[in-house]
Amino acid sequence: EGFSYADGNPYLGPDAVLNGVFGRLNAEWDNFTLTNRTYHDVDQDKVLVTGYYSATNKATRKPLKAQFAHLWWVRNGKIQKFQQYTDTHQWASTMN
Repeated sequence: EGFSYADGNPYLGPDAVLNGVFGRLNAEWDNFTLTNRTYHDVDQDKVLVTGYYSATNKATRKPLKAQFAHLWWVRNGKIQKFQQYTDTHQWASTMN
């Protein structure tokens, strides 16, 4: 909520995620990476990943370094659900 790429939520299926998220990230950012990733077992079917997003916005040339937390629900080795927490203000100010 409040994140610029959340406008298509929920993204259902691989094509929706590819086009609605990863395609846009690739089009709008240079050198987009996740750094300092730490994986935390939450319970049998959940994993929490924390770290930083790093990139440079192609339009503004402003650098981004924003913390994130990802909560993943996994069943039978497949991702079922994903929830992201990040500094949406930092993203918006980098993009504008």
